[in-house]
Amino acid sequence: MTEPISSAAEYIDQAAAVVGLPIPPEYHQGVVENFERIRVVAQLVMEFPLPEETEIAPVFEP
Repeated sequence: MTEPISSAAEYIDQAAAVVGLPIPPEYHQGVVENFERIRVVAQLVMEFPLPEETEIAPVFEP
């Protein structure tokens, strides 16, 4: 069983390692701060109530 991720910095480190994306130390704090901003915005979107009759949008496939 894996341990839950406790912080944005830890998540970023693990996600970057999984995809092989090196994050230079001088940019790490900026990445963490932007990730936290994105998390706050995403939480607002996810909490927005949708009526049951809402239809899903079609998927664009070129």
